[in-house]
Amino acid sequence: MAGIPHDHYEPKTRGEKWLHSRLPIVGLLYDTIMIPTPKNLNWMWIWGIVLTFCLALQIVTGIILAMHYTPHVDLAFASIEHIMRDVNGGHMLRYLHMNGGSLFFLAVYLHIFRGLYYGSYKAPREITWIIGMLIYLLMMGTAFMGYVLPWGQMSFWGATVITGLFGAIPLIGEPIQTWLLGGPAVGNPTLNRFFSLHYLLPFVIAALVAIHIWAFHTTGNNNPTGVEVRRGSKAEAEKDTVPFWPYFVMKDLFALGVILIIFFAVVGFMPNYLGHPDNYIEANPLATPAHIVPEWYFLPFYAILRAFTSDVWVVMFASWITGGIINAKFFGVIAMFGSIIVMFLVPWLDTSRVRSGRYRPMFKWWFALLCLDFVVLTWAGAMPAEPPYSIISLIGATYWFAYYLVILPLLGVLEKPEPQPETIEDDFAAHYGKAGTPAE
Repeated sequence: MAGIPHDHYEPKTRGEKWLHSRLPIVGLLYDTIMIPTPKNLNWMWIWGIVLTFCLALQIVTGIILAMHYTPHVDLAFASIEHIMRDVNGGHMLRYLHMNGGSLFFLAVYLHIFRGLYYGSYKAPREITWIIGMLIYLLMMGTAFMGYVLPWGQMSFWGATVITGLFGAIPLIGEPIQTWLLGGPAVGNPTLNRFFSLHYLLPFVIAALVAIHIWAFHTTGNNNPTGVEVRRGSKAEAEKDTVPFWPYFVMKDLFALGVILIIFFAVVGFMPNYLGHPDNYIEANPLATPAHIVPEWYFLPFYAILRAFTSDVWVVMFASWITGGIINAKFFGVIAMFGSIIVMFLVPWLDTSRVRSGRYRPMFKWWFALLCLDFVVLTWAGAMPAEPPYSIISLIGATYWFAYYLVILPLLGVLEKPEPQPETIEDDFAAHYGKAGTPAE
């Protein structure tokens, strides 16, 4: 961690010195695992290890599943059934991969909302935040392409609907859609390129994760107070921090163990709970499902996409001012992608000088509404696109944009923050006493 004095790796044996002078991999691992970590981190800092586990699980199970999968429209569905019925342990591998994706997104949403509450996006951690959001975008793309591979009804029609969104972009939309599909409609070229990218992107994600870890090791970990570790001397830094090993490693492993008990219970007893039964019907281009629903982790943004219909005044105004170029479908696409873009911009939209939401009384209420809004949008995205669900989606989408574009900038001006502790050591002593244990 740059700027925080701490002990670095010193090779002792002759072999260690030989390796360290040529490839300092041991020193890199030592400095990573022994990195000084703010000692007041709470249980919301466990999601990093859960996400690391999920990424490893998805890569390992994905590689094995790819050995038995056939990316062809005539054989894909049958190859999935072959995995489920004939491959030794195939059903468990597929259920681990399916539900591992859901755990991955659950953990990343909790990780993101923790960062939003405690201000982990504020200077000097803007790059760390942006890299994290890029990882999230790649996760969404990887998950979408993976959902197409079973070639069930929801796979086929989900691909048709989502790729069709690009066709709504004026002038360049249709060429982009054709390029994505590899032809005029969802077919074998689509399945082939989606399979290739679904296999490749997790390794890109893994590389970005390494950069993400490198970034926050450079700037230092945020903590619930938002107060920075003292960097004046090693003695001061040691009062605010403890080594990541063994304190937080043990804490994280305990939390991971508890989460995995629940995860394996879901995999073992209700593996299809989060899936859609129509995806166990082979894809049929001639039979459209009554209600096309994406996976649950896409639902909030799917609700925003469908919220802006042609009778919404802002859509009518946009259509009038652009001479009909921006219609309801295109406006929905803009809104869906815009709802993610505003999360990229939050380091500059939040004007408060106080980092942690713990000391921002007005912010707490608005942030609680944002969390509720996200849950409501998830629910509304799974409902039919008709009243009252369309109205609820519109209200939810409006608040989502209002929070980032209006409320956050204004809070920095209007809000009076509560007093913050001078140091991390003061906060730790206030919660646990001077004789308390390092981990919460």
